[in-house]
Amino acid sequence: MNETGYRVGLLGAHGRMGVEVCRMVEAEPGMSLVAALDRDDPVDALTDAGVGVLVDFTHPDAVMDHISFAIAHEIHCVVGTSGFTADRLETVRGWLGDDPRIGVMVVPNFAIGAVLAMRLGSMAARFFESAEIVELHHAGKVDAPSGTAINAARSMAQARADAGLGPVPDVTTRDTGGARGATVDGIHVHAVRMPGLVAHLELLFGSEGETLTIRHDSLTRSSFMPGVRAAIRAVGQRPGLTVGLESLLDV
Repeated sequence: MNETGYRVGLLGAHGRMGVEVCRMVEAEPGMSLVAALDRDDPVDALTDAGVGVLVDFTHPDAVMDHISFAIAHEIHCVVGTSGFTADRLETVRGWLGDDPRIGVMVVPNFAIGAVLAMRLGSMAARFFESAEIVELHHAGKVDAPSGTAINAARSMAQARADAGLGPVPDVTTRDTGGARGATVDGIHVHAVRMPGLVAHLELLFGSEGETLTIRHDSLTRSSFMPGVRAAIRAVGQRPGLTVGLESLLDV
């Protein structure tokens, strides 16, 4: 932030999330949308417009180049694009260096309820013998499983390991083309893609005689905007790499 407020640039302005971000920033006191770019627009326009915070909702194939550009030009970066592996996160940390001045926030899910669901899932994981995830998204989503589901699986797996639990029980020996879903750190993750959906997450837990389901539903993309708003306001005060909104919510 500078004396003129938050000067926001957006990559992916014509996408589903981009349209909502444009609407939110333009209506938000203290924020101004100074660059709204899409696929064929040159990223140099970000520096020409004096962008202070870049918001990226583009494509996994392009997002790393965008983050590299932002860091090189001292632009804080809020990333909602999916496709972040542990290696990619480590690469971003390397670009930021040992004494970073720029903040980069990579956020698997901007919905406050989804963040709370993931936190509750990591708490529940250590109490149940088995855990699986079902994530459901619109048919236009290019990656599976979602970043939210991968992040949830990793945190649940870590909680299980910390509790001394063994592998999730599964005696499947015949699987017709991935019926048991992907496996993320030992947690089965099932992806559904269907028109009419937006973003939905189910964390399933079971032990002898009982089950627990934690479910979050984003019914409109406007549900993500409070999280995007909070990230834009916070990223400049958080140099280095931040993953997720958990630290902003103190959970």
